[in-house]
Amino acid sequence: MKHLKKGFLVLLLPLFAFTVAHKFYVSVTNVGYSEKDEALQITSRVFIDDLEAVLLERYDVTAKLATDDESKLTEEYLEKYLRLKFEVAINGENVSYDLIGRKYDNDVCIFYIEVPQVNLPSVKSIQIKNEILTDLYDEQQNVLHFKIKDQKKSFVLVKSDTKGMLNL
Repeated sequence: MKHLKKGFLVLLLPLFAFTVAHKFYVSVTNVGYSEKDEALQITSRVFIDDLEAVLLERYDVTAKLATDDESKLTEEYLEKYLRLKFEVAINGENVSYDLIGRKYDNDVCIFYIEVPQVNLPSVKSIQIKNEILTDLYDEQQNVLHFKIKDQKKSFVLVKSDTKGMLNL
């Protein structure tokens, strides 16, 4: 009986080798407000390999992010893609934002975004449209967390529903 169990396991083992867990396609964006700077401050975390895949697919750029061989075109194309896929609206009107910078943390790229000169008492709603990577992966989920004043609200944005709104 003992040998039968081992034999059965040996037969099943190769099957398990081909049933690798499917990769999750997810980004996480946090939106807050800085009283001191009177600005919306946004951080967005996106997996590096997914960003590399979208830059290659859309712009034919081999980015090699977070390496010494990172393409010189990376900055330009990352910003171009971000501005195409990520929008901020205050009181129903799209507003411009500054891409302050980015850094790498292990396998994630963190974007730092700021919407300057936001007079929070006059703000009734803040909406984020995040379509990052939804053009490449149907399964992409962009998690969005608002934490402004004493309000917290979270959304899971998907290809068919790419907007989240916080009413103040």
